[in-house]
Amino acid sequence: MLLPHTTRLASTLRVAVNSKFSVFSRFYSDAAPGTLAKTPLYDLHVAKGAKMAPFAGYSMPVLYSGESVGESHNWVREKAGLFDVSHMVQHRLTGPGALPFLHSVTPSDLTCLPQFRSTLSVFLHPVTGGIVDDLIITSHGPDSFYLVTNAACKEKDLAYIATNMKPFSSDVKHEVLTGQGLVALQGPLAKDILTEYLTGLTGTPADLSKLYFGASMFVEIPSLGERLHVARAGYTGEDGFEISVSERNTETVTTGLLDVGSAGGRIRLSGLGARDSLRLEAGMCLYGHDLDDTTTPIEAGLKWLVGKTRVMDGNFLGAETIGRQYNSWSFVPRRRVGFFVEGLSAREGAEIVEKGTDSVIGKITSGCPSPTLGKNIAMGYIRSGFHKQGTEVGIRMRGRERSGTVTKMPFIETKYNKAP
Repeated sequence: MLLPHTTRLASTLRVAVNSKFSVFSRFYSDAAPGTLAKTPLYDLHVAKGAKMAPFAGYSMPVLYSGESVGESHNWVREKAGLFDVSHMVQHRLTGPGALPFLHSVTPSDLTCLPQFRSTLSVFLHPVTGGIVDDLIITSHGPDSFYLVTNAACKEKDLAYIATNMKPFSSDVKHEVLTGQGLVALQGPLAKDILTEYLTGLTGTPADLSKLYFGASMFVEIPSLGERLHVARAGYTGEDGFEISVSERNTETVTTGLLDVGSAGGRIRLSGLGARDSLRLEAGMCLYGHDLDDTTTPIEAGLKWLVGKTRVMDGNFLGAETIGRQYNSWSFVPRRRVGFFVEGLSAREGAEIVEKGTDSVIGKITSGCPSPTLGKNIAMGYIRSGFHKQGTEVGIRMRGRERSGTVTKMPFIETKYNKAP
């Protein structure tokens, strides 16, 4: 799932889950319609009755005609949703300097990453250890890595990469894969649909049963004249796949999946509205809201992606700050936690106060009504010491204090197809 605060998208989530076209203002910006980029699926979205909105410099579908955000959300939880994520930025790093470069700007131990396996990681601020962007890194070999970064941070990331790659420039090649689309097939029926689709294309029975969460593979498709990069991944908490495909074939693959999934009414196109509520239920962050340059991975609850050996060698940006926090919670001033909220849904920026006082102890970064749980959920940062599950707090919204309770995340159990 990266802009400086001065250019971040509007963050307030205004949604009536059962309305037909709920307004998610976090997906709107001040960009003029004529300046927005279009994904390879733009015409398909319009033809399918999508409500389009500016997001990360692109015109993206928020919702499709005839359904509410809650209905779209529940469809993905019960069947399969197909998301256009072609706005995300895909990269390739190759050469003997690729691994040393990535080790210099992330805290991940990529020497432990097997070929065709992926990990969540973060680009780090050199001084604060804050998160410049979160990204997925996939190993295609010792000297070859595939990265996916956030669309809203494209220019910021490219400048960051160019600056920090200079010491390695003779040994590493960086390519932005501008000719690629990316679609995410998510939900409990995703595997069946993709298996049927790939089998039909290749004429050979496709077996995805041992492609576990975090793994990927290339699938040769002679009829399309290319190979698809298929990763068992996603940002909904459900089982699913992300498929990287050439721009020229993105609509062909998408309509093919929709045609296969239409048998038995198993699939629908899904938009940003459902994607936001799904990822929040799964406890996942949205950069520019739940993560930013001032937030360290330890504060964000992402300690697991920091390699212990990396902390010991300290050869990455922000290592001093992250090392202190990794080794002692006393150096971690705040924690990212979940909340159940009574009354109205909590909006980004709402103050968290110590129960019964005016003492501000944190802020909400994301919130929405949970279609799955039927209650209001939120995540945010709270002062260490107040972060324990069950702690009761006050959340100030619209001049009133609502009751909130700190709870663990994810809010719902994830359903990834993990290796036994």
